[in-house]
Formats: sequence, C-alpha cells, structure tokens
Amino acid sequence: MTVTPISRVLVVSDDAAWLADRLAGLGAAAVRLENPYGLTFVGSADAQAALEAIAADGEIQIVLVDKRLAERRSRQAASELANRINAFRPEISLYVFLEDDDQKAGVEELASHAVDGYFYRDETDFHGWFRILSAEIAEKSATPFYDRLKQYVRMAKDSWHTPGHSGGDSLKGSAWVGEFYDFVGENLLRADLSVSVPMLDSLLHPTGVIAEAQMLAAKAFGARKTYFATNGTSTSNKVIFQTLLAPGNKLLLDRNCHKSVHHGVILSGARPVYLDSSVNRRYGIFGPVPKATVLEAIEANPDARVLILTSCTYDGLRYDLAPIVEAAHARGIKVIVDEAWYGHARFHPAFRPTALESGADYVTQSTHKVLSAFSQASMIHVNDPGFDEHLFRENFNMHASTSPQYSLIASLDVARKQAVMEGYRILERTLRLAQELRQKINSTGVFRVLELEDLLSEEVREDGITLDPTKLTVDISESGYTADELQQLLFERFNIQVEKTTFNTLTLLLTMGTTRSKVSRLHDAMLRVAKDRRPPRVFSRLPEIPRFTRLACLPRDAFYEGGERLPLLDDDGRPNPALVGRVCCDQVVPYPPGIPVLVPGQVIEETITSYLARLQKTQKTIEMHGLAEDGGEFMVRVLKPEELERLPGRLLFS
Repeated sequence: MTVTPISRVLVVSDDAAWLADRLAGLGAAAVRLENPYGLTFVGSADAQAALEAIAADGEIQIVLVDKRLAERRSRQAASELANRINAFRPEISLYVFLEDDDQKAGVEELASHAVDGYFYRDETDFHGWFRILSAEIAEKSATPFYDRLKQYVRMAKDSWHTPGHSGGDSLKGSAWVGEFYDFVGENLLRADLSVSVPMLDSLLHPTGVIAEAQMLAAKAFGARKTYFATNGTSTSNKVIFQTLLAPGNKLLLDRNCHKSVHHGVILSGARPVYLDSSVNRRYGIFGPVPKATVLEAIEANPDARVLILTSCTYDGLRYDLAPIVEAAHARGIKVIVDEAWYGHARFHPAFRPTALESGADYVTQSTHKVLSAFSQASMIHVNDPGFDEHLFRENFNMHASTSPQYSLIASLDVARKQAVMEGYRILERTLRLAQELRQKINSTGVFRVLELEDLLSEEVREDGITLDPTKLTVDISESGYTADELQQLLFERFNIQVEKTTFNTLTLLLTMGTTRSKVSRLHDAMLRVAKDRRPPRVFSRLPEIPRFTRLACLPRDAFYEGGERLPLLDDDGRPNPALVGRVCCDQVVPYPPGIPVLVPGQVIEETITSYLARLQKTQKTIEMHGLAEDGGEFMVRVLKPEELERLPGRLLFS
C-alpha cells in the first residue's frame, strides 16, 4: 500500500495580512496543481513560535522566512532565524522573502550556508513558487540509483551476463532450490545484476546515478564528499588508512577501536601509538580514551599523521570531539572518527554535534546499524581540505569488489532519503520509546538501565562525554541470572534477541525500526523474568585487561613473518613462561570485550599470559580470536629470534 507523504511548508512573518494572503495563495496552488509530495502551508507570526513548530512537527520540510520579520527588534532577525533553524534541523530547506537585491547581499553575508533560495515578497506568483518548492522536495527525496535500478528491472531484459542465477531463472521452479526463489523474492533476484549494465553506473568509477546518489548523501550528512561502501565500515576504515598512511608513518589510535582499525595498521605498514581506553571495571565496559591521554599523545607525537577515535562506542559513549580535533589540527594531524554506531546523529539535535560538525576530516558510518540500509552497506564521509581523491579512489578500488551488490547501493540511497525526509520525526519517536523503555525496565525492581554516571570510570568523568540514549545498557546483577542464561531465556521463551552482553549487563539497541509493540513485548518479558528472580549471585568479573606494553617492530612486519607457535599454557596448565619477552605475530582479541590484548609486533609480558590463561579457565563463553588451536590447546604465534633480528624496522623501537 502506497502512503501519500505530507510535506508541510512553514511561512514565518509578523505581517498578519501579508502572511494570510500568501498562505491562501499557496494553498490554492496546492489544490489546483499536481501535488505528489503533499505540500501544505502553515503560518507562524514570530521566530520563537516557528522554532517551536519545527521542534514539534517532523513533517515540516521547508521554511519560508519574511526578511521584514521583527526588524523593530533586530535588523537581522530573518538571518538569525535561518541560522537557528539550520543548526537545529539542517535537513530543512530555507527560503527568504526579499524586498530588493540589497537585502539578499545582507542575508548572503550572514546565512548563505543556511539559505536555499529567495522569493520577492511583493510578487504573487503563487503557482511559480509552488512549483519551485515542489521541485525542492523532489530533489531532496530523489533516489537516483534506486529509481534507475527499478527502471531496469521493469524493462525485463534477457540476461546473457553474470550473475549465473540469471535474475533467478536458475532457481525458479526447481524441486530442490525453488524455495529460495520464493523466500527472497523475484525483485531482489532480478535486481542482482553486474557491471555489465552500464545504465546502473559503476561503484568503482561512478559518473552517473551512483555519483548523483553520493552527492545527495554528502549534502545530507554535511560532508564535502561521500562514498558508498558495500563491504562495511571495516573495509572503509582500511581504505582511509591506506590513503593517509605510508609504511612507517605514525598514527595515534584508541586501543578500543574496532578490529578493522588494527587490521588497517597491518595493511598500511603504519607505526601505531596505542592509547589505553578508560575501563568501568564494575560492568566490564570499555569507554573513551581519557581526554588528557589523547592531548598528551598529540603533544608528544608531533610527527603523527593520523588520530583515529571511535565515537560513539558500542555502549553509546561519545567523545567531546571538538577540542580534541582542534588540538590535532594544530599539529597537522588528520582526524578519523569511526562513527559506525552513530550514523543517525545528523538528523536530530539530541545527538549532535556529529563528528563532521566537530571538525573531523574523515568519518566512517555503518548506515546499516541504525538507519534503514542493508547489512554491509556503509558510507565514507570526507571533509579533509587536503583530500587526494585520486589516491583515495585507487585504495578504494583495491578493496572493493568489481561485482558489488546493487541492492546494497540502492538501500543506501533509500536510507539517506528516509533520514532526510522523516529522520527527525522517527528519531523523535525513538527517543520517546527509549525513555519509556528505560522507565519500564527500572520499574521491574530487578533490572536497571545504567545512566551515564554509571557507565563512566573516574578518569573520564570530567571529559564532557555524553551518552546516546538509544543504546540501553541493563544491569542484570539482581536477577540471579548470568548474562548468557538471560540472553538464552529471552531468545527461546520470549523470541527476543539482544545486541550484546557483558558478564553482568545486556545491551539493547533502539533504531528507526523500533516500535511501541516491541517495547511492550520486551517489558513484558523482563517483568516475567523479574518475578521469577533467583537468589542474587556473585559474578565472576572479567580480569582487568593489561595495559599496552611496547612494540618491538612494525605490526605489518611481524604479521607477515612465518614465526613459530608456542602453547599458551605449559605442561602444568600455567601461563607458559617461554612466551615472556617474545614478539607476537597476530592480533589476539578476547571477545567480548573485543579489545586486542596483543597486536602484531607487541612484546609479550607475564601480565598478558596470566590474563589470557585466566580467561581461558574462567570465562568459557569468551571467543579467543587470533590464537591458533592444536588438539584443543591454544597456541600463540611469535617471531623467531632470527626473524626479529633481520626486520629493518626493529631499530625504530629499540
């Protein structure tokens, strides 16, 4: 069923007669002319009322401001209002009614970034104005790639090219696999095409509809350039690293960064300076690097090329980025922010400023995590004034598939459209549901949603860190269940799958797809579990992760050597002393929490082997990424002494 959209246009003027006349004329035009976007017109008599209307009504898409507005109190009232609207909801289109061209110059000087166009207030070209406003909505809501993909599918061309299922024809009617055709649907299979279709453009060298879609995304997210990625933010991070870093270049990085960042260190051949994250030991939650640590690292490493941080974290903790970016830029350091979990932030003031708004040069976002794109669909946003697009493109193409999934590209196009046209309204609903769910969970008397103060460790309490309220971390300590038991119970008995757990918390992620019905079902489930509470138990906390030791060589050099494998435990089941002092070849990551305990090139110390050994014995559900297994025994790959001796970069770390 097709739902007709509503696009409200707010006209702001304190000239009551003029305002009434314009509203009547535009309303009549909306009735007489084709109106596919549902344009309707409402008025506001002053700036404050206009701002209140914009905050309350997510259907407002365009604001028309009378330049004469309240000039008795401020000669620049119209420009001031335009800037305030742009700061609050940058996706809203703004037009100003002028009396003459001299006024236009004044507005341009004060608010050129906010204003999309001008009309002359004494004209009465209501049909012309209506057509311009309708065209504005058409441009904002366009999905050039998705539309072209639909067009091609409807053309019903015979396929004599890849992929081999030929639009699903190899599956349709099959006694063995025909069910897959029915399950995924005809349109999805017909839209699974290849680079053999020129009208759908090329992700590796876009000049048509993909380029158009990326330009619309750049405008929506506040970037100079935006690129679509069909293999996730993991690959996006690696592309940026290889663009900015040559072998041996120094970079500063949050140790709590996603593992793709650490893989990027290996691939780029960079020389990393690892910054230890803050740790909330009560809940096993790793937060931002203390601001003092970041600023000290910037001062101590003026030769660093890049700083990369994660904001927000998996648990919703956000850096106060602006002062950090300013300090980095003062030293000529480019700033990358992994915003994988925060792609929605641009579209509601409760989440802003975004990393781009805080001055970051590069931002990666998993559009699929919280917006409406398909899994693996991500975006790379660029605001670097020194951006080398040719070099970036070469690195992008090195990682991207020559056969990208076109449905992923279409989903990025659609997700951007939705965020621009109704993101504010939907996120307003999501925030209300998050607050409602927080109250309902707390009312069980057993489960409690942690607040910002609960999540922060002492070392970052004064760092200006904020919390994304759509990520709820629930303390389960009083329930008597382990996190694994509760996660399994919610899944098997109540059909609920949560995002993640620590030893005494579970995390719930609210998105644009969260509904009141889902909130009600979750509350009912947790209320039932609370009534069946068990006696409180003593939780076996995760042992404290050791601080970073030191590098003996570049991570890339260690990773690409053959090395040798030594057991993590000795014959008596204790931490193997033969590992102490050796240099690790792999990235060893217990998950959760997902922070590398060892990276390639790192010197192994006794605290590390003891930590890994204790995890293996006491935390059976933790996955140990990066350790080899031989007959059920964990093995650590380390450099042979002769390999370390011949590495050219080892002298940098001696």
